[in-house]
Formats: sequence, C-alpha cells, structure tokens
Amino acid sequence: MAVVVTTRKRIIQIGLSCLKRLASIALMALYAPPAGAQAAPPTAESSSPSPLARVPGRAESPPSTAPPSSPSPLPPTPAAASSSTLPWHRGVPEDRKRKAQALFDEARQLHRRMMLAEARAKYEQALAVWEHPELRLYLGRALASIGLPLLAYDNLRMSLQWGPGLLDPDAEQEARTTMRALVEQELAAIEIRCDEPGAAVLLDGKPWFVGPGTRRRMVMQGEHVVTARKIGYFTVVKPIVVLAGKEASGQLALSVDTVVTTQRWPVWIPWATFGAGIALGAVGAGLEWDARTDHAATTDRLNRECNPPCKPLRDDEYDASVIEERFAIGALIAGGATAMTGTVLVFMNRPMSYRTEDRGGVKLEVHPAVSFDAAILSARLVF
Repeated sequence: MAVVVTTRKRIIQIGLSCLKRLASIALMALYAPPAGAQAAPPTAESSSPSPLARVPGRAESPPSTAPPSSPSPLPPTPAAASSSTLPWHRGVPEDRKRKAQALFDEARQLHRRMMLAEARAKYEQALAVWEHPELRLYLGRALASIGLPLLAYDNLRMSLQWGPGLLDPDAEQEARTTMRALVEQELAAIEIRCDEPGAAVLLDGKPWFVGPGTRRRMVMQGEHVVTARKIGYFTVVKPIVVLAGKEASGQLALSVDTVVTTQRWPVWIPWATFGAGIALGAVGAGLEWDARTDHAATTDRLNRECNPPCKPLRDDEYDASVIEERFAIGALIAGGATAMTGTVLVFMNRPMSYRTEDRGGVKLEVHPAVSFDAAILSARLVF
C-alpha cells in the first residue's frame, strides 16, 4: 500500500515540472522579436562625428541621422539658431567648412590622446580655414593645458568676439570662467594712456601703439618695460612690475628734448664796456696832446721874454700843462683798464648751450585686474 502512494507522488511532481518548462518556452516564444529584426544601432561615440560645440558638463548630442556620404559641418551654436544667421557662417563655402571639420576631428583625436602640441597645430590649421568660435574654445583649452596662459586667454577672448548670446551658453560660461581663472592665477593687465601725438609706445621692446590713445593688454605676471619715443623728446623707459590678478594703469608724459643757448649778460654790455675803455683812452690821449702843447708853448714864451733864456720866475707857469698831464694819465689808465675789462666780458659772455631737463615719466595706479575683486583696495605707485 505504501509503495502505491509513493509512486503516485512521483508522477505528480514530474507532471508539474513539465508544465513549468512548457510555460517558460511559451513565454519566450511570445515575446521574442521577429527573425528579420535589425541589430541595435551603434552608440553615438562610434557613429556620430565629434561635435565642435561639445564642452565638459554638457549632455551628449544624439547620433546624427544623416547618410554616410553627407558631410558633417561644424554645428551651429546655440542649437536653436540657424547657421545662416550666425556671423561665422556667412560667406564661408561648404568645401572650407568640410575641410575645417576634418582638421577639427583630427585635432580632437590628438587632444584625447594628450598629444597637445600636435592638437594645437591642427586646431590652428582649422582656424586658418574657418574662423569658428568653438575652434577658438578648443584651442584655448589645449594652450592652457600646455602651459601657455596668455595665448589661451587670447583665444578664449576671441571665441567671445561675436558678442554674448551667440555661442552656446555652456561654452560661453566655460570660456568666461577659464579666462577669469587665468587672470586670477597667472595673468596681469597693463593699460597705458599717451596724449602726445606721434609718440611710439612699446611694450617689452615690441611696438604697441602710436599716440594719442589708450591701450590695454594682458601680460604674464612679472616685470615689463614700457617705452615711449618721439623725435625731439626725451625717451621714456620705465619698468613695471605686476602680479597675477592686478592691473597697472597710468599715463605717459614726454618732455621736449632741446638744446638751449644762453649768455651771462646781454650782448651790448661787454661791448659797451670795451667801447667805453677805448673812449677814455682817446680822451686821455687828447689831454696828453694838449698838455704837451701847452708845455711847449709856455717854454717858447718864456724863452722869448728872457734873453738869454731864463728859468721861470714863478712855479705856476706850467700848472695848466701839469694838470692836463695828470688828467691825461688818469684817463689813459682808466681807459686801458675799462677796455681790458670789456675784453674779458666779451670772452666770458660767449654763448653756452645745454639740454633741457627731462621731466617725462609714467604715473601708474595698480588695482585689481577684474571688477569682481573690487573689495581689494588699490595702491598708487608713482615712478
């Protein structure tokens, strides 16, 4: 009796197991795809071209549905805008766009492999074909990674040259954030004003601009030299030291470089003195002549009155000639001394030339290079 019960239980278990397997097979057959169904489409990374507008943090764009023979031009940004309305698309033929896209794809592959110098060269070649803001953004990234912050800043700035709102918002925000970080950590700014027309202003020995005008330039932190030149003016050469995140702004002043000729006294004074000496000498000579004449006349008169000749009876017979003689001697001495004085004055009054004093220079104010750091107090430095 026990053997019969055990056999029945085994038969029931075997039946239930078969029913479960049949149910599983039926469900698989019900939900299986048709035999001619296509395989799953490839991923976006393998099928779609590398989009130029893709930046870190932005969602990946869906795979392109264009046929394989269709070119993949650099995508317009923002996505809602038509490429015909974007300024960097105007007047650029499709063949140049395709060439720039090919160079960009090569640069992206090199960039991913951290071959940054080669990627930089490809980005620059693509930009030579098509001036595109996304290309500037990618080139700025590569230059910042290489360690060229100034070139990176310039390219990021050029990626925003078309104005706000035209570039993809994420790309525009990335460019501004990176520029701000470069200024805070590695770069500085110099702004110079020169009001002298025709003055050539140089920065670190390289031509900058010609006055009058004001120019601003981003530079590496450290020491720089501002030079201003103009014919007829003193050359201004001033070193400027700027730190990261700071801006040195100021005004150049040039002073005239001329040769001034002066004399100690007016020209007529030495010559008048010399002339006065000659005149006194002439007066003295005239008095001497008169004295001698009077003396001779007195002697002749006395000789006629005394026969034989006799000495004057009174000592005052020659007084007039003696007085004249004394005046003549005095006039001759004074005239000679005055003439010699005039000669010395003429020699001392020769023209003297000298250069004017250099009063040029640069007055600088050092303050934060970015407006959002206005809380930092500015310092005034005068060189």
